[in-house]
Amino acid sequence: MRVLVVEDNAEIAGAIRTMLQRRKFAVDVANDGEVGLDHVLRGTYDVAIVDVVLPRRDGFAICRAARSEGVQTPLLILTARDAVEDRIRGLDSGADDYLIKPFAEEELAARVRALLRRAERPAQVTAMSVGDLEVDPAARSARVAGKALGLGATEFRLLELFSRNRGMTLSRTQILERIWDYDFGGSSNIVDVYVSQLRRKLKAVRSTAAIVTIWGIGYKLVEEPATGT
Repeated sequence: MRVLVVEDNAEIAGAIRTMLQRRKFAVDVANDGEVGLDHVLRGTYDVAIVDVVLPRRDGFAICRAARSEGVQTPLLILTARDAVEDRIRGLDSGADDYLIKPFAEEELAARVRALLRRAERPAQVTAMSVGDLEVDPAARSARVAGKALGLGATEFRLLELFSRNRGMTLSRTQILERIWDYDFGGSSNIVDVYVSQLRRKLKAVRSTAAIVTIWGIGYKLVEEPATGT
């Protein structure tokens, strides 16, 4: 397994490299944002660990640029910023996870393993449709009337989960357990953030598929009547 570490602090980068190498990972280190993004865009890494504060391009910008180019590599944001708003901003930019410094070595290793498990889960071959939305797990694609939605890795997994359970209500806890391998300190805000993102993208292409809120319970994916132009 290959891991990219984008971190400008040589001491931290070296510690992460050593820790991962002890666990038999091949590790590359980039010490600024432009070099880090260039490595991420090559698409040859199983996981990328990205600091937020970097020379030339910050970690949020790296995540946004990678997702806009269709890169599916799991991205773990690593930063000293601990505000909820910063965590949501990082995940909103396309990151799959968010770890705050200082961190325990075992926690970082566990989160890397969790990202790898998600990426390796076998996909169901059959494409699924809800209204004009088609989700194809084998191709890792989601289209509305033939137009790609341009989803990040976590957005796609969430939409795939809704599609597999179309018409069924999923609680926030169920979503956290299936999309993430642990909870976010008991907070369900991350689920709401990703649901909002998916809603915006479905609305932008005027899809007849919609994620509706079941108050006090959770969300479900349904087909709604098409609206006029």
